[in-house]
Amino acid sequence: MRRRQPGKSALPRIWLISDARIDAVLERSIKRLPRGSGLVFRHYHLPPEARRARFDRLAKLIRRRSGVIVLAGDARMARRWRADGYYGASGGGAANGLIRLLTVHDMRELAHAHAHAHASAADRAAALISPVFATRTHPGGTTLGVARFASLARLSRLPVVALGGMTRRRSLQIAAITTGWAAIDGLSA
Repeated sequence: MRRRQPGKSALPRIWLISDARIDAVLERSIKRLPRGSGLVFRHYHLPPEARRARFDRLAKLIRRRSGVIVLAGDARMARRWRADGYYGASGGGAANGLIRLLTVHDMRELAHAHAHAHASAADRAAALISPVFATRTHPGGTTLGVARFASLARLSRLPVVALGGMTRRRSLQIAAITTGWAAIDGLSA
């Protein structure tokens, strides 16, 4: 089966992020996503062989829905696993056509993301700016809030995806300044 090669403008608007706590409902959640959505596959909790098998199964499922799957890891691993892209902090090697989702929590990380995202003209990158709202992933952690998120988003030269406590309703609050939004619980409940 050929790997789907989304076009430059084909970054999904909605991204489901995998997490150990939603693993039992992940297939059902993917089936409920709008067609063309993205899945960020993390599953750090699994040993390597089980993680790869889980990735392969979910990749088939999301691609049947015309979606893309991005692997938490580096570019080399993403190519080896036949992922559509990779996710994480800046660095991780040249994207060479892969989707690149860079995590951003502050201005320093945004500047770093800018420097690394444009290393290749073929890069298709976006900044996942977080956490906008309180999350179950980091209970009690500091959040950006809408105003600080908006400030970072406006400074970004990359498309912006909002992350952290996001729901469909909350995504409407920031729709004018983002390319999309991502969630764990907000897309799996």
